[in-house]
Amino acid sequence: MTELKVPKEFVGTRLDKALKNCFPDKSRSYLTKCIEEGKVLVNQEKQKPSYLLSSADLISYEDLEAKPLELTPQDLHLQVIYEDGDVAVVFKPKGMVVHPGSGQNDATLVHGLLYELEDLSGINGVFRPGIVHRIDKDTSGLLMVAKSDLAAISLTEQLKKHECKRTYQALVHGTIAEDAGKIIAPIGRSTQDRKKMAVTKTGKEAITHFKVLHRFQEFTWIECELETGRTHQIRVHMAYIGHPLVDDTVYGYRKSYLGQGQFLHAKTIGFTHPKTKKWMEFDSEMPSYFMDFVSKLQEKKD
Repeated sequence: MTELKVPKEFVGTRLDKALKNCFPDKSRSYLTKCIEEGKVLVNQEKQKPSYLLSSADLISYEDLEAKPLELTPQDLHLQVIYEDGDVAVVFKPKGMVVHPGSGQNDATLVHGLLYELEDLSGINGVFRPGIVHRIDKDTSGLLMVAKSDLAAISLTEQLKKHECKRTYQALVHGTIAEDAGKIIAPIGRSTQDRKKMAVTKTGKEAITHFKVLHRFQEFTWIECELETGRTHQIRVHMAYIGHPLVDDTVYGYRKSYLGQGQFLHAKTIGFTHPKTKKWMEFDSEMPSYFMDFVSKLQEKKD
């Protein structure tokens, strides 16, 4: 454990901010987690990240330990689009949960990752190795995965600073008149149904950019790019402006065309490589269920 005396310039400074100055190679979110988990002590006592330092304080610090994995690897035939020593990009199929929890303890993306990849960062815990972001169970598409702790810290920080590129394609109800638009509406837990998210005054900032790719008689095919990454953001925002996603029975209409969940695909993902600092961007093909339905709409239009 490293011990640090508080320098004069940090007297009266928040504990998390002072640590960031002392350890510039570590992200503030990572250091905050160290504080919250008792890996940072002030005068041998646990403090909050907002604790204001005094000249008499002695800080004790040690890194988080990666917890041993306790899940059984499963061959789920995952598509690994890219892999190196630090990061991987994988394709998550529709209907697959990203990590164990809420009664889903088998055949998750994490189980498949443990089978396909030799190394995964353990910073985010036993049941979320390598996971730095998620997409819904019934959303298909690309996810970036952290194989090293360096990658986990870097990718998490990039997501927090809105530096990653995440482009989705969706099919929504109704005909959107505008060719493009920007939805700015805070998202938080619904006060009427705690299992759902909603646009609410007390929610966190949420920004979605969209543009129209094709209009049909009763539907619109759109592309969305996330500036923020709130839970169910695209689904909530599109329902908020009166164009819920097709087959989204949670935020949209009860009527379902395929009965397989919302028409939403995470098509493109881009990020700065944690080690090389080079920009990396990956694209995926649209899933067959989506394109088959679009083809039928096109035939009906013609």
